[in-house]
Amino acid sequence: MDNQQEKFSHKQLAVNCFNQTWDLLDKRNRTQAEEEQMIHLCHTSFWHWTQVEEHTPQNLSIGYWQLARVYAVVENGEQALYYAKQCVSVSHEADLAPFFIAYAYEAQARAQLLLRQLTEAKKSLLLAEELIKDVEEENSKILVQDIQEIKLALEANV
Repeated sequence: MDNQQEKFSHKQLAVNCFNQTWDLLDKRNRTQAEEEQMIHLCHTSFWHWTQVEEHTPQNLSIGYWQLARVYAVVENGEQALYYAKQCVSVSHEADLAPFFIAYAYEAQARAQLLLRQLTEAKKSLLLAEELIKDVEEENSKILVQDIQEIKLALEANV
């Protein structure tokens, strides 16, 4: 396989695994086997992105966010928080658009909620909310919904 084919293969595999992970995230009533598959697909997607020479910090931010979400969905708070912190870090270091930084904080709040770090989760949500005004309207709607979901869960845990 020549270098051009290898680049294409890594990118295609990254995208395909990302999309399959998303399909599993959206699925209701996942089996334990599907949850394990979702974790493996997400890690595979992330790894393949790191093999694409021209990958960007934005690609990494999105990958770390998806890893954090997957681990939150399977209720592994420690891993969710680890990847959320990676997402926050890479997003800030690269000075990504507010949408990506806000979602990094959303992921962190979700993980902190799972770990019952309620004060920290509220702080992370505030940081995410501060950025909403700078996010394009079409992108802010789903972000606002995700933040609201965490807020409701926090209120239920108070």
